[in-house]
Amino acid sequence: MQKQQITYSNSIEAIVALAKRLSVYEEHQGISSEEFFDKYRKGLFEDSIEFVEWSNDYQNFLALKLELENLLGHAA
Repeated sequence: MQKQQITYSNSIEAIVALAKRLSVYEEHQGISSEEFFDKYRKGLFEDSIEFVEWSNDYQNFLALKLELENLLGHAA
C-alpha cells in the first residue's frame, strides 16, 4: 500500500483535517486521543497500522497546535 501525501494551503486547514481524523479514531475506539497516546507510549496498545497512524496524527496535531499558539502569542 502506497501512502498518500496530502498538502494543505495553511496550518489552520491542516489542524482542522487532523482534528477530524482524530475524532474518527476516538469514536471508533471509545477513548480520547490524549488518553490513547499516553497508553500507546506506555506500550499498552499494539503497533497496528491504525494505532501507528493515530499516534502520528496526534503528534502532528500537537505540533501544529503549538505552532499556532506560538504564532498567536507573538501576534498579540
